[in-house]
Formats: sequence, structure tokens, C-alpha cells
Amino acid sequence: MPETLPEPREDGRQSPTARAVQRGVLRHLSARGLVGVPEFCLVSGRRADILAVDGRGEISIVEIKSSVTDFRTDLKWPDYRAYCDRLLFAVPLDFPVEILPEETGLLVADAFGAELLRPAPAHPLPAATRKALMLRFAHTAASRLAALYDPELTRYSL
Repeated sequence: MPETLPEPREDGRQSPTARAVQRGVLRHLSARGLVGVPEFCLVSGRRADILAVDGRGEISIVEIKSSVTDFRTDLKWPDYRAYCDRLLFAVPLDFPVEILPEETGLLVADAFGAELLRPAPAHPLPAATRKALMLRFAHTAASRLAALYDPELTRYSL
């Protein structure tokens, strides 16, 4: 009998559209050899929608925009450049992509997958920043996985 894995809990911060885009983007990234952590807290206090790492250690941040209003009112995305090698937007299929900045990558997505419409230009991270992000990524991912298996683990954290 196959092992049944626990289901991640919704965090209540995202709209159904944003959750669908997130799921499709995570599938897209996985199919290309990247692993992503949603709602990744950066040392700046900002929260990246998805921080993903490939097999070479290159770090991408995907900023999800579920609507034009979401894009126009959320101006924090340029701050993410300091924490990634590549920055991309991910939007639903009906989003008017021409309003998004051309200096970022672009994915269109639904709950079943995503398509890369524009690759993200590379802007390599300094080695110390990359190391710090990789350690934070590993710790965050391992902590979340452990909490899925035992939700009471957070009671024992310092």
C-alpha cells in the first residue's frame, strides 16, 4: 500500500486565482528541474511568492499577480532583484501581459501548468548572498516538510 503524504494547509493569504497560478508555476518549475518554496520570507522582511532553486544553485523569484489591480497596487517587486539571479512575473491566462515590465521574465499559468512567454534576464547574485539564501531555503523547506508530518513540531521551536 503506498504511503499517503499529508496535504499542505492553505494559508488564507491568496485568492483562488493566485493559488491556481502558484500551483501551475510550481508544476512548471518542477518539470524543468527547479524546486520552489511558496511564500518565502526574505531577510528584508518581504515575502516572495515563490523562491525557486535549480540544480546549479541559481535562484529565481516568481512574483504572482492575479489581477491588474494587484500589479498596480503592489510596488515591492523591484526589491526582489537583490535576492535572485532571475526575476519573473506569473499571471493568469487572461492577464494583459503588455503592462508588465519587459526587464523581467514572464509566465502565464493556470492550476495545471504554466508557459514561459519571456525568459528572465540573468543578474548573478554575490556569492555571500547566494550562500545565505540557500541556507535559508533549505531550512525553510525542511521545516515545512517536517511540520506537514507533525503539525505540533512548532510547539517545540525556540
